[in-house]
Amino acid sequence: MTAAVASKSPGTEQAEARVVAELVASGKVKPADVERAEGLRDGSGLGVLGLLSRLGLLSERDHAEACAQALQLPLLAAIEFPDALPLERAPQLADLPLRFLQQFHACPLDVREGVLDVLLADPHDPYPLQAIGLACGLQTRAAVALRSDIDTLIERWFGQGRSSMDSLVEAAADPGGAHEDDVEHLRDLASEAPVIRLVNALIHEAVELHASDIHLEPFEKWLKVRYRVDGVLVEGESPPAQLSAAVVSRIKIMARMNIAERRLPQDGRIMVRVQGQELDLRVSTVPTAHGESVALRLLDRRAATLGFRELGFSEDLLPALEKILAQPHGIVLVTGPTGSGKTTTLYAALARLNTDEVKIITVEDPVEYQIEGINQIHARPQIGLDFANALRSIVRQDPDIIMIGEMRDVETARIAIQSALTGHLVLSTLHTNNAAGGIARLLDMGVEDYLLTSTVNAIMAQRLVRRIEPTHARRRRATAEEIEAFDLRRLQPTGDIVLTQPCPSALTPTGYLGRTTIAELLVMDDGLRGAIMRRAGAGEINALAQASGMRTMFDDGLRKALQGVTTIEEVMRVTEG
Repeated sequence: MTAAVASKSPGTEQAEARVVAELVASGKVKPADVERAEGLRDGSGLGVLGLLSRLGLLSERDHAEACAQALQLPLLAAIEFPDALPLERAPQLADLPLRFLQQFHACPLDVREGVLDVLLADPHDPYPLQAIGLACGLQTRAAVALRSDIDTLIERWFGQGRSSMDSLVEAAADPGGAHEDDVEHLRDLASEAPVIRLVNALIHEAVELHASDIHLEPFEKWLKVRYRVDGVLVEGESPPAQLSAAVVSRIKIMARMNIAERRLPQDGRIMVRVQGQELDLRVSTVPTAHGESVALRLLDRRAATLGFRELGFSEDLLPALEKILAQPHGIVLVTGPTGSGKTTTLYAALARLNTDEVKIITVEDPVEYQIEGINQIHARPQIGLDFANALRSIVRQDPDIIMIGEMRDVETARIAIQSALTGHLVLSTLHTNNAAGGIARLLDMGVEDYLLTSTVNAIMAQRLVRRIEPTHARRRRATAEEIEAFDLRRLQPTGDIVLTQPCPSALTPTGYLGRTTIAELLVMDDGLRGAIMRRAGAGEINALAQASGMRTMFDDGLRKALQGVTTIEEVMRVTEG
């Protein structure tokens, strides 16, 4: 078998056009990007899909999903691959040339009833499937998988058994083994192609997994790599410990940080375009026993333009939230732990409020998303520009709306209250477990109760829960024990109570895909003001708020579980942890 590329047939171009149309229809690529790729086809030897991938406008996962959908083919995940080639049923598979399989990203998978299943990254091109069928003397049947999963399987079955990460690690290995105190050598090593490719591979893997964070943690024998996917840490392939200094130095160079300083924590920022996405990577390093630990937060700029519905807020909560945001002055607080989506919610509020008739100023640490038309200030405590000092200057800028990244101390809270009293709408965040806890937190900080009751309009607490991937999910009746334990009948008095079970698939190994918001909204009223003035506890305030119509986060989560959006276990994980 030769590895010559067959010329494209009309059928190939039609199949490719169907895949491109599916990508455009699903919003995975823009029509302008397709036109750009079509303009580059002449002389490139690549089709539109190949050029979209080469230009960084199309991810492997989006490509595979569109091919499966447009061409009506099964999409397989790596966990569904067999453990070994079926050589006992088709010994001729062992003679397939490695170079051909690597060039066309095609791999035989299994033989069933005389038909050979073949994994393809580009199923719109029939040539690899036909060539493998002719070489093996078998009928063939196509299936789709991610290009990287196919390449790894080819290497495992036909090559030396190394993953793509193994190859990158081997190429990046430093034969000199220079000491990490040799800053110039580290700078040279971090600027060489193998280390650059290794770091780029880590970032690309995070994008493919839809991860929000990358954690690089050095230990004695390896550099531990973990990705936070939908709020849960997932372990990745780990380079050996001798590459820790080079990898960390490469990231620090990209973030314009000082690679010679390894005794103190540092912060930086990387702006990159990966697979068509404009990403900001917020970088933080801290020294540990075995080197510097690095955390990279991936900020997708598209998240700043999301509305409340896209973020998953319940329909019956939105009218009250919009009414509160329409008030001309007062304080609106969003509470929750780190990573619960508070800042994204504030950005959604600012996007709704951002018109030519109002002036909005924010002070953040750091500025996560840049929004056109809003004045955003990056707090720098090390030079004296903390939240409190920035706020003092902001109020002299005649704003209508002020957003404070976080109320960290009583001084910031008091200036925010004074701003609300003088006719400004103030948005901010607090770290508390629920909405009622926000009031207790402000009182503990030293805010006077009469100021709190006269300025705070509402407090919203929220969490992020993982969404069930719906196409492979399984519906089941709730057990009597579940109905009783969670009192589900108060949410659905009649009929069968049906819950949804996530199922692993090629789309996601966990059965979950993406996250949505569960929230509770405490709106200040006379009853709550009276309770605050007499210094009632958080429990009493919470009970009064529920009596006034507030639905708790837990109940909001249970309703989403009954709707098939998430699971009760997921709601319990984020509300009771």
